[in-house]
Amino acid sequence: MGEGEIEGPTPRMLAWARNSAAYRLSRKMMTERELSDAVSRKARQKFEDISEAQVQALAAAAVEFGRQVRALDDVSYAEIKARSSARSGKSKRAIARKLVDKGIDRETVAEALAETDDLPSALIFARKRGFGPFRRAEGDEKRETREFSAFARNGFGFDITRKVMTMERDEAEAILADQATLGSL
Repeated sequence: MGEGEIEGPTPRMLAWARNSAAYRLSRKMMTERELSDAVSRKARQKFEDISEAQVQALAAAAVEFGRQVRALDDVSYAEIKARSSARSGKSKRAIARKLVDKGIDRETVAEALAETDDLPSALIFARKRGFGPFRRAEGDEKRETREFSAFARNGFGFDITRKVMTMERDEAEAILADQATLGSL
């Protein structure tokens, strides 16, 4: 440390970090890592000659503030995003990948996805894209191959995809209706 160099963040910087966290968390749900990254990035822009230690301290202060006001909870975030994504036709694999990318640990992700079923999500995906039982035109081999590929790219396994593709429309709609009345979708 050189002479006159400040070791930790100043009170003004800490106040800014709290205000920044409050603003960001009031606008959307975030994970701890997302908030930390956003505050760090903005602190480097806002304050001239800020040290890396000060940036890390500001990010930690912002995360701690978010926890104190109960606006930052990775477990709740994971559960809400998992349910929402499943209802919109995302596979467990795709949801898990997205949550891990956002900084949620794998154990929390596994717990959030424990009760998620890929079949209703795959049916929703098929309905949105007009695949399988929701196909409007007669399917040929080339089209079915493209549909299988789309399911695979979106994280659905072969068994689930085959089950959806061979299903009758009435059966698919019945499964979706059952899921909607159970409240799991």
